[in-house]
Amino acid sequence: MIKVQVRPNESLEAALRRFKRNCNRSGLFAEMKDRSFFTKPTTVRRLAGIERYRLVRRSERMRRNARF
Repeated sequence: MIKVQVRPNESLEAALRRFKRNCNRSGLFAEMKDRSFFTKPTTVRRLAGIERYRLVRRSERMRRNARF
């Protein structure tokens, strides 16, 4: 659970901004979006494979461009 204590002389807007930033960094919103509907296990595996393929291609591209 994400908690933010309001500091002395801190505005509510600043504390709310810190709370939102902490939520984004922890990945809370992304997890809520993923869990908002059921995803079949086969779909999860397929998307993971697509992501792996994308990362491999990106690393190869970076390695190719890094040579001087």
